[in-house]
Amino acid sequence: MPEETPAIPDKLYFRIGEVSQLVGVEPYVLRYWETEFPALSPKKSNSGQRMFRRKDVELLLNIKQLLYEKKFTIEGARKALKSPAKAQPTKVVRQEELFPPANPLPAIRQELAEILKLLS
Repeated sequence: MPEETPAIPDKLYFRIGEVSQLVGVEPYVLRYWETEFPALSPKKSNSGQRMFRRKDVELLLNIKQLLYEKKFTIEGARKALKSPAKAQPTKVVRQEELFPPANPLPAIRQELAEILKLLS
């Protein structure tokens, strides 16, 4: 049974320990993922601590889902994160939408007649 996504607190920055608890992995795993996924780039504070933003935490949760639940390899997860557009279905366009009828008047007359019927 997959775990539910934890609620991410409304903060600007998270330290690595907080992110570790939110995501449910050890800090060394987060540091490793940082080297493997170029989209993951936390800022460093003046003291050298990693400061993760909300989008970083969301990305980490997505990475964890791909690796742990969907059993992707690191390379497969990297590719899945690069091309999310392929997962979305494409819209089917009807021919009428591309090429409207040459004379739209009969269709307009028919619609007006139907409206008149409804109003009578």
